[in-house]
Amino acid sequence: MSRPDEDLALIRKLAELLHDSGLGEIEYETNGRRVRLAKQAAAAAAPIFVGGPAQAALPSPAAGAAPAAAQPVADDASNPGAVKSPMVGTAYLSPEPGKPAFINVGDKVAAGQTLLIIEAMKTFNPIKAPKAGTVSKIIITNAQPVEFGQVLLIVD
Repeated sequence: MSRPDEDLALIRKLAELLHDSGLGEIEYETNGRRVRLAKQAAAAAAPIFVGGPAQAALPSPAAGAAPAAAQPVADDASNPGAVKSPMVGTAYLSPEPGKPAFINVGDKVAAGQTLLIIEAMKTFNPIKAPKAGTVSKIIITNAQPVEFGQVLLIVD
């Protein structure tokens, strides 16, 4: 059994990692004990880098290029048809390798229809359409790591 000061040190290290990595949440499990930290909703307004936290640390190739690259992400996030990730994990566009994608751009979807799946901790979670409409944009690629709150696709 761990001591309270060891628990506090672990939580501080995880909080520092969460802050430094730019992730929305982090979970750590060992010996049947699990610690999960998540940023508050105010932190969700921070820019989300589609390539993941490693890309965020890279310097931009030109000073003028960074605002142009960030603009589409901001537009997608404010779109009323934006479908955002409810968790951190790996997004898959098809039910299994070699099978057709759940959806394609231009497909009409019904409310509650599975759009994609996100694997988190060896569990495959279906992401369902919040409303009926047409898929106008798929932002992620198959087998891409995603963060909490990241825009996955647009249903108009």
